[in-house]
Amino acid sequence: MKVALVGIGKIAVDQHVPAIANSPDWELAATVSRKGSVDGVEAFDDFAAFLAARPDVTVVSLCLPPVPRFDYAEAALLAGRHVMLEKPPGATLAEVHALQALARAKGLTLYTTWHSRMAHAVAPAKAWLADKAILRAHITWREDVRKWHPGQDWVFEPGGMGVFDPGINALSILTEILPAPVHLTAASLEFPANRQTPIAAKLTFSGHVTADFDWRQTGPQTWDIEVDTDQGAMALRMGGNVLEIGGKAAGGENTIMGEYPALYKRMAELVAQGASEVDLAPMVHVADALTLGRRIETEAFDF
Repeated sequence: MKVALVGIGKIAVDQHVPAIANSPDWELAATVSRKGSVDGVEAFDDFAAFLAARPDVTVVSLCLPPVPRFDYAEAALLAGRHVMLEKPPGATLAEVHALQALARAKGLTLYTTWHSRMAHAVAPAKAWLADKAILRAHITWREDVRKWHPGQDWVFEPGGMGVFDPGINALSILTEILPAPVHLTAASLEFPANRQTPIAAKLTFSGHVTADFDWRQTGPQTWDIEVDTDQGAMALRMGGNVLEIGGKAAGGENTIMGEYPALYKRMAELVAQGASEVDLAPMVHVADALTLGRRIETEAFDF
């Protein structure tokens, strides 16, 4: 199938382009971006022009920041194209619900992707936890915004979600692996004095679940989820790619490069089945944190 990538930034270049290139299901037929392009692929700088010129490209993968994404997704669906949304799927829950209704009415596929759910050890962790009682769980998700979003001020603007841009990856794993759902009960959010979104967050959920997100960590990055159960301890390391049980290695691979190929495989399945997959559970937790969160002002942050 022919797919167009919209928004040729770091995530598109690092993950989407190689995933498509190595997939037996997809051909990268066009890109749409004000600045970026991919060698050998027809490039557009206007989305309406692309839709008019390339009716043969039936699938659109949107890699734009969340705030402008709704207008592009809506236009693509109205033009009869299947749509794949980078995480988080939108700037608000309501706009994703609107896209879901539109896709259903048009008989098109809408896929809200959560790449961290495709990490190598997530499925084995879910299976191991399925018959166990959760006593405690803690997420430590600390990384360096300067490394992953260099100079991208949009992450600190309204709708950019701040530290929840990576933190939602952890929440996507949590909502996938726990045998029963949890809900947020309290949060404290650190906002730089010169920014509109948080740079760090501490979250408390029902079921003795907590989380610590921070975007200021330099050096080695930390993406861990640790779970104590009535039958022992389990941990996911490396963003869900490495599994430990009882403190010992139990599966997975120490690489993140399998996540996006798995997303595109799933998108091919959904299009073939005429189905959609829209899961907003991770985004609900973020919205709840921004509603319940106690605001703490911290020192100004600049790239």
